[in-house]
Amino acid sequence: MSIIRFIKNWTLPVSITGGIIIYLIFALTPALDGAARFCAPICDRILPLFMFLILFVTFCKVDFRRLVPVKWILWVSVVQVALVALATLITVELGLSGRSLILMEAILTCIIGPCAAAAPVVTAKLGGNLEQMTTYTFISNFITALLIPICFPLIDRSADISFVQAFLAILNEVCSVLLLPMLMAYIVKHTMHRFHKWVTGIKDLSYYMWGGSLLIVSGTTAKNIAHADTTLGFLAIIGVLGLVLCIAQFAMGRFIGHYFGATTEAGQALGQKNTAFAIWIAYTYLHPLSSIGPGCYILWQNIINSVEIWHYRKHEGHEPTI
Repeated sequence: MSIIRFIKNWTLPVSITGGIIIYLIFALTPALDGAARFCAPICDRILPLFMFLILFVTFCKVDFRRLVPVKWILWVSVVQVALVALATLITVELGLSGRSLILMEAILTCIIGPCAAAAPVVTAKLGGNLEQMTTYTFISNFITALLIPICFPLIDRSADISFVQAFLAILNEVCSVLLLPMLMAYIVKHTMHRFHKWVTGIKDLSYYMWGGSLLIVSGTTAKNIAHADTTLGFLAIIGVLGLVLCIAQFAMGRFIGHYFGATTEAGQALGQKNTAFAIWIAYTYLHPLSSIGPGCYILWQNIINSVEIWHYRKHEGHEPTI
């Protein structure tokens, strides 16, 4: 029982560690090369399915009548836009190139990335407002869709990207990741009452499914770091920058939120990023090494999430269900 309790209390660090260990086992065991090649495409297909199911279960518990913008959403959005503008301005004015440009691109992808689709899951776990977080998640994705095609061509002249092309690509991502599970949840909630009751009756279902997806993402991140064509010292610098940005964005979000009685919601909104999406845009439009930034950010933000959940359980004396 102590092992089960430990896994339950520290699901996210266990998932991160497990994903890294599994990758190392396959990477360091030549006899498993065939199995690794067989499993790689399967994992690539399973991850989107995990995200769909996580959000479907979460949205089944959403009161759709309460999906309206509130004041803290405006200020968090303004801060994100300001940070992106500052990073872009520094890059352009200083004419950064080489490793300096890669570092700034890594920073920018950690800032410009939209709020994680799983942020409502953690917010609900911390006793926050699920509907407010769901509303901000949509708004954040559209802000990102507008900022990327404006900023990326300015900082990287080789970024072959047009506004319409980027906007439609990101809009497609929003629809598949957010709108479809929300639509399915709405239909189930209003037409399939018995199935809806069964789904919502399973305690922490979406949370543990998210732990499973994090297992895959962590292994993939470890693989990308191991195959990065650069020095260990440069990778360490990117990793440390990711940590600083992660702490700073969580802190700024919580600072904004305490003025509106939404410390948890605003902190998760600004700090918890859709890093899988950030990795994709870095690989697609910027230098591939810049994707290590959001790759490391995955680890830092989930360590912070784990500490937050532990602290909530310890001091509130109960566990919210999601």
